[in-house]
Amino acid sequence: MTKKTLGSVIKEGRDALRLTQRGLAEIVGVKASHIAYIENGHRNPSLALLRRLADGLGLNRKELLFLSHPDAKYLMDEDEGSAKKREDAWQAFTTNRAALRRHNVTRGELKVLKQVSLLEHVSHPRHFLFILNAIRQAGDREG
Repeated sequence: MTKKTLGSVIKEGRDALRLTQRGLAEIVGVKASHIAYIENGHRNPSLALLRRLADGLGLNRKELLFLSHPDAKYLMDEDEGSAKKREDAWQAFTTNRAALRRHNVTRGELKVLKQVSLLEHVSHPRHFLFILNAIRQAGDREG
C-alpha cells in the first residue's frame, strides 16, 4: 500500500476530472510547473492555494491541510468541540496583544489562522503560534 501524500491526492483528483497540470493551474491561478512541483512533493502550497486546489478539485480541505502540514494534526482536538470552546482559544489568542507583537503576527497571518480555526477546533491559544511557525517555515509565500 502506497502512503497517501499531498501530491498523490492532488494528482488523483486532477486525473479523476481529466485535467492536465496546465488545466488545473489555470483554474487555481498558478503556473503548470508549480502544480508539477506540488504533485512531486518538491513544494508545499500556501494555504490560499491549498484552498483553491481543494475547491477546484472537490477535495476535503482538512485532509489537504493535514497532508500539507502533518505536524499540525496532533494539535487538533479529536473531539468536535463546541463553537464556544473554539472561540475561547481564538479569542484568547487574538486579545493577547503582547504575544502578537512579540511574534510579529501580521493581519494577513491572523486571517489565515482564523481560517484554520474554522477548519478544526484548536484547543489552546499557543497552538496558533505553532501553526503559524509551521506555515512560516514552509517558506512558500508564492501563489
